[in-house]
Amino acid sequence: MAILKAVRGTRDLLPPETELWNRVEATARAVFARYGFGEIRTPVFEPTELFARGVGEETDIVSKEMYTWEDRGRADSDKGQSLTLRPENTAGVVRAYIEHKMGDAGMLQKLFYIGPQFRRERPQRGRYRQFWQIGAEVLGPAWSGSESALRDAEVLEMLAALLNELGVKGWRLALNSVGSATDRARYSAALRDALAPVKHLMCEDNQRRAETNPLRVLDSKDPGDQEIINGLPKIADYLDEASQEHFAQVKAALDSCGVEYVVEPRLVRGLDYYTRTTFEFTVPDGSGLGTQNALLGGGRYDGLSEMLGGPKAPGIGFAIGEDRLILTLQAQAAEAEAKKMDAFIAPMGVGQNAAALSLASELRRAGLSIEVGDGSFRLKKSFEAADKLARKMVIVGEDEVSSGILTVKDFAAGEQTKVPRAELAAALRQ
Repeated sequence: MAILKAVRGTRDLLPPETELWNRVEATARAVFARYGFGEIRTPVFEPTELFARGVGEETDIVSKEMYTWEDRGRADSDKGQSLTLRPENTAGVVRAYIEHKMGDAGMLQKLFYIGPQFRRERPQRGRYRQFWQIGAEVLGPAWSGSESALRDAEVLEMLAALLNELGVKGWRLALNSVGSATDRARYSAALRDALAPVKHLMCEDNQRRAETNPLRVLDSKDPGDQEIINGLPKIADYLDEASQEHFAQVKAALDSCGVEYVVEPRLVRGLDYYTRTTFEFTVPDGSGLGTQNALLGGGRYDGLSEMLGGPKAPGIGFAIGEDRLILTLQAQAAEAEAKKMDAFIAPMGVGQNAAALSLASELRRAGLSIEVGDGSFRLKKSFEAADKLARKMVIVGEDEVSSGILTVKDFAAGEQTKVPRAELAAALRQ
């Protein structure tokens, strides 16, 4: 009998990797709490109509990627309901906001979630058919301040703080404005006109998008279409005065709190509910994600509540691909570890400095990369320096010098062993 395996596009998470997942989620919870966010948990499946109306029927998510089925009716009724495993969580959070009348208190709602999402897309590195997201939404009645550019900047500053606290290196924030719903409609019409004479030169997906949802063309990663895309009109030329002012306020607030960003005129994000501010955080090549290096993204959705039949409730949110975040942290940690020196020699007292330098010279002649501390360092300082610079630390005290048995601390393994001097070079290479 064949061994049963996990469905293609899904995977098991095992220790010790789950320790990193738990650390990431605990850090996210702690950072969100500092900014006044509370946790919301929505159902894993929702009515299909929620995503068709909220995300947009012409998006790739709704048209290609959702796991949808007809639920059988109750015993007293033969009428079923179309249900869908959630492909994203913003629509579900806004549905909960409306259903539970969370806006009636007139207060700003700051909500975060951590959980699985589902999309039937081609499995690739960092992208799975069951994947995990960490996300947050800020929404409420307009008088609660939910429309303010300050909310956009606060969310972006919080994300910068979270990535820094997790230790993500080299992140880059790309920022743009897609304007109001009126701006967006005007820009979509201009894009459709500009694409009409050239769409036949593009890939099949972009030919379809040029008709059904031209903003999605700007999201395309097809290398053969980039020259055409670069020549298309820019949305900045179609923003009304209010949208321009809102975007200027977002940028000014980010400047004031020291969050670096770049304005990307092509960044539109293709979901139908986005308005005004859109953003994306990416990481450098070599961070474990390949060429598709987006780590998280989001934007403002001032009309989504009305699209779902609720009251006016402007909002902004984001979703972090947790699988991709974990890959990035693992790749960057491995890269940092590879760059570390083989060992840090730590003399225990100034009187051992000469012996430490002699040992370092011997090990360097054996082809190892070695850093030497100073005997005036306190032991704690030596440990801190060694952990940053090298994979292992060799302690040189009076006992080690007299016995020829060195104490070796392996930081990755968390172990401390005794090694004869004649075997030290071989031990440090392991």
